[in-house]
Formats: sequence, C-alpha cells, structure tokens
Amino acid sequence: MEENTNWGQSVTGIVIRQGRVLLARHTYGAGKGMLIVPGGYVKTGESPQDALKREFLEETGIVVEPREIIALRFNSHDWYIAFSADFVSGEAVSDQDENDEVLWLETEEALLREDVPDLTKKLIRCALSGSEGLVPLPYQGNPKHGKGYLYGVKGLESKAD
Repeated sequence: MEENTNWGQSVTGIVIRQGRVLLARHTYGAGKGMLIVPGGYVKTGESPQDALKREFLEETGIVVEPREIIALRFNSHDWYIAFSADFVSGEAVSDQDENDEVLWLETEEALLREDVPDLTKKLIRCALSGSEGLVPLPYQGNPKHGKGYLYGVKGLESKAD
C-alpha cells in the first residue's frame, strides 16, 4: 500500500473523441471484467486535476487535459470527482495491471453494453449532456495549503467581487 495515497479522494475522467469514449477493462475488485472509465486515488499533495492526468497516463498511455467537473459522488467516507477531459496525445494501451484492455468504444454502444456498469454509463451521459458542468473560476486560496481550486457555474469566470 502506498503511504502517500489519500484513500478517501479519487478522480475519473470522461474522454470522448470522434464519438468514442475511452474505457478500460478492470482486473480486480467489484469492477473486475467490467469496462469502466479510467481513474484512481489522489496522492498526498496532488491536485485532483494532476491525479487525473497521472492516472490516465499510467493506466492507458493517454495524455489528457481535465476540463469541467461533470459529476461528484460522495458520502461520509470518501469523494469521487468526475471531470470531462480532452484527449491530448498517446495511443490507448493497457497497463496489464489494473486493466487488461483499453479501447475507444462508440458512446452509443457503451451505453447499451452489459459489461459497462451503471456508474460509467451515468458519467458518459453527463459528458454527452451538453451541459457546461462546473468550470474553473479564478480563486486565491490560502497559500499555506498549496494552490487552491474553485469550480462553479459557467458565466462567473470574469465577474469581479
């Protein structure tokens, strides 16, 4: 077990390119054998955006750029942020550890397949909805806690207080 991992903080990203969504066939746990969106835990001192970039590169060989937050799942134990993300570069390839297959699948097909779990389907629908989601807003947090991030509704990015 990695000691610098925040086990209560995790991220995922929905990358849709040319009508196809990037999915990975999971090799362990409750999602074993299922096609899910890549993602993982945030490391201590790492932003969710940087965790998303790292996880995608490690698990799929794909470089991504996070955009808006399209979904948030949380409870008293943990939280899970889902970003929409842009494909930047790379070739989809399995890490042969956490997944044994990485593929671009037509979004319509992904939404119909039995080996794509409900959460993944809901996240794909969020990404396809056309809604802006929560977008990054200018924010100056307390520097002692590192760079701060604030996401909110679109249209407030340039409003001054």
